Amino acid sequence: MTEQVVKTLTDPSFLIALLVGIAVFATVFTLMPALGGTSLKSRMKTVALERDELRAKQRQRLANEADRRRKGGLREEQSIGMRNIVDRLDLRRALADENTIQKLKVAGFRGQNPMTRFLFFRLVLPFVGFALAAIYLFVLGGLPLQPAFIKLFVCVVVAYGGFYAPILYVNNRATKRKQSIQLAWPDALDLMLICVESGMSVEAALRRVADEIGTQSVALAEEFVLTNAELSYLQDRKIAYENLASRTGLESVKSVSQALVQAERYGTPVAHALRVLASESRDMRMNAAEKKAAALPPKLTVPMILFFLPVLFAIILGPAGIQVSQRGVFGDQHSSSSQ
Repeated sequence: MTEQVVKTLTDPSFLIALLVGIAVFATVFTLMPALGGTSLKSRMKTVALERDELRAKQRQRLANEADRRRKGGLREEQSIGMRNIVDRLDLRRALADENTIQKLKVAGFRGQNPMTRFLFFRLVLPFVGFALAAIYLFVLGGLPLQPAFIKLFVCVVVAYGGFYAPILYVNNRATKRKQSIQLAWPDALDLMLICVESGMSVEAALRRVADEIGTQSVALAEEFVLTNAELSYLQDRKIAYENLASRTGLESVKSVSQALVQAERYGTPVAHALRVLASESRDMRMNAAEKKAAALPPKLTVPMILFFLPVLFAIILGPAGIQVSQRGVFGDQHSSSSQ
């Protein structure tokens, strides 16, 4: 087994493919900051464009309803590219459900285009992965000592991984986004409390907090801007608050949304509810930090046993071992000289 691994690692084709992959990754990683620009400015610009798009869609929907009442409705032309492939194969019914849409929202992907790209990549990546694995194994001579059945099995495994790669990417993106919102949420509630107590409306408070909290969490600022846009054009304000909780996927945000809904329905003071919820959010964040700190000693036990203790024993017992060995050598020399 060791010889096979060594032969694989020393194979020129494997080394060339590895170097090419490292070069491509380094190039992309180097150029991403230059091409991406400022994250906050770009995301805020995207949110502003999406807000204008929401308003335009609302006006277009009203105009379409009026046209349907007059003309009986008109069918829209089918789009090209990915959407055509997704629609023809009916991938939405086969690969997507409400849970998929919710995960995309939590990850920050909204609208039909992200869903179309998600389904398209789930369709294409298995074939791409299978083709690349087949080229490497059967053309470039990867794993030369393995039979064809094992190579085919590796190709199938790579294709299977390509099928689930978009799901893993969306889950990872959603987790990071939720963590960013969770860390900045107590500070955002404090800022909102200050704005509300100063006499601002909820819409003005959301807009002001979005401008201030963007340096700490771009995702939270984006959600506040979208919620403010929905409050301005939706007939029922409750839907806007529920959408905020649905897009974030956090219980703390859901509780604040429910408090805002109840405050507008029954006329209860918003400031008191925000103060209590901000305190609870800070307590939850502190509890999470204490939980991580409490879990640190068990995690450090194995590294200490494997790495620290041998070095410590070598430092403590090393001089004694050297002295014992030197005495043994000197004792042997002295006994031989006396004889």
